[in-house]
Amino acid sequence: MNRKILLIEPNYRNKYPPMGLMKLSTYYRKRGDDVRFFKGDLKVFAAQLLCEEFLAEVNDPKLGKQVPKLIEHIKTGKLAPLDAIPNFRKSEQESLLKEYRLRFRASQFPQFDIVGVTTLFTFYWRETVDIINYAKNFCSEKGRMIVGGIAASILHEQVLQETGIEPICGLLNKPGILDADSEDIIDELPLDYSILEEITYQYPARNAYLAYMTHGCPNKCPFCAVPRLEPKYKHYIGIKEQIQQATNRFGPQKDLLLMDNNVFASRYFNKIIDEIKDCGFERGATYTPASEYDIAIKNLRDGYNVRAYIRTIIRLYDRISDKLPEMEQADFYLKREERNLLYSEVATPEAMIEFDDIAHPLYQKYFKRLKRMRIIDFNQGVDARLVTDKKIEKLAEINIRPLRFAFDHYSMKATYETAIRTAAKHGITDLSNYLLYNFEDEPDDLYFRMRLNVDLCDELGVNIYSFPMKYHPIDDLDYFDNREYIGEHWNRKFIRSVQAVLNATKGKIGRGKSFFEEAFGKDIDEFHKILWMPEAFIIHRFKYKDNLTAEWWEKYNRLDDVQLLRLKKIAAKNVFDDTTITGDVAVDEVLKYYNVRRDHK
Repeated sequence: MNRKILLIEPNYRNKYPPMGLMKLSTYYRKRGDDVRFFKGDLKVFAAQLLCEEFLAEVNDPKLGKQVPKLIEHIKTGKLAPLDAIPNFRKSEQESLLKEYRLRFRASQFPQFDIVGVTTLFTFYWRETVDIINYAKNFCSEKGRMIVGGIAASILHEQVLQETGIEPICGLLNKPGILDADSEDIIDELPLDYSILEEITYQYPARNAYLAYMTHGCPNKCPFCAVPRLEPKYKHYIGIKEQIQQATNRFGPQKDLLLMDNNVFASRYFNKIIDEIKDCGFERGATYTPASEYDIAIKNLRDGYNVRAYIRTIIRLYDRISDKLPEMEQADFYLKREERNLLYSEVATPEAMIEFDDIAHPLYQKYFKRLKRMRIIDFNQGVDARLVTDKKIEKLAEINIRPLRFAFDHYSMKATYETAIRTAAKHGITDLSNYLLYNFEDEPDDLYFRMRLNVDLCDELGVNIYSFPMKYHPIDDLDYFDNREYIGEHWNRKFIRSVQAVLNATKGKIGRGKSFFEEAFGKDIDEFHKILWMPEAFIIHRFKYKDNLTAEWWEKYNRLDDVQLLRLKKIAAKNVFDDTTITGDVAVDEVLKYYNVRRDHK
């Protein structure tokens, strides 16, 4: 078909690559379409596209070095970047560039036949909606905008209302959803990892196969969106062929991240584990990475996502150059310069293929590939309620690290503890759990769950990392586009206090009783003290411990019940300034400590 496809992920920070867009990329490439992926500032992208057209028109490879300056001028109209380009001002090239600047101002951008935008978190709502609306500028008059993903599926009507685009809800799990003549089930296609080479953003989860082996969850937990996103539980999705195809095209990946929501519920659980082992992730599994250069040059020769692999190879040339002795480095630079291989914007695949005789031996010489351990991670966790000896024994046959459980409320204590002990009995000692809070729980519930994990670490000799996760009602019209929801038993001060501690621990709590007790308190009374403690004293615990914190606590404890209630009503809102007074001298003396800022000397 040879359509032009633009796939966009909004410019929020996220850990995992966009699996939906990676499947779409595979789908459209199979149909012969030209696919492009972008994540970042769309205005910069628009200027970048216009700059590419400008470079193609002037056909001057020397301008490759000046691309950042050209893009800045197209986007802002500033002349200073052009002043820094030798012999550019007052030239014919500058006159031509002005036309591209005018096109940018008029939003006359290069056009695509299909523009697809994925959505993830609803609390990035305004940013996501703005990106969808701006992306319309890239869609041709007869083109098509498609919007999908989690936020679009859950807030279908809101997307339609604010963008005028009818989003795709749920999974692309039937043929013909996007093209009537297609028999492909897009949700079952392998991922196109090459699109990640097109952007500068680095996902924390990389060098891994991403997949599902089940869909959905038979539980209907009231706080969970999975039943709406994947309403029908699917007991088995094979991944062996997907992994083989990905390996052939992109080289072997180190890890396997499975995004299943409840794999223990599958009637084919044993089959799933056996397939994971067949894919090279048995217990003790290792692998030797492929040459990144060899993968890139192979895909370039095959004509597969040429744009991405030109970028990759230029980056690898630069890495080779950093390894070379000074004299060889200069020679390598000159040889690249002769072939216009210094900058991806003006490099050609033909020149790179010709240069392979020079670059390949150098890469092989300076970049060694060492054997590394592989791990498999059911990243969404497994259901502690479905744990049995047989299942954990089977799970121990693969290189799982960590094994994650959900520990959503303290009433699950016995079930959760049994699951941890069963895992330890079968030699699974790297464990993790998700602790939901701010739902129907009380703050004490969170403390007791965290404390249990610390105690189990000491008793069993295992490592358990806890990740407290604040509940947020993503489909509530009052809260879906913000993070302001406060549970019935919580208040803003408690939420902020927990977050202040977690900021110091980087969002997780590991083993180590003394560390935990310093962070969250030796007992429930100390935990309550931390919840009501001024934020600066929480964050700079050691700085203020023996002076201001001690003063605050002494005055706090002098308050009678009526005064304490008055203080807590104000503190619970977590809004403090110099005008916050009650007229009660003792209460106001305590309130002054809440105005101490983090940078207080």
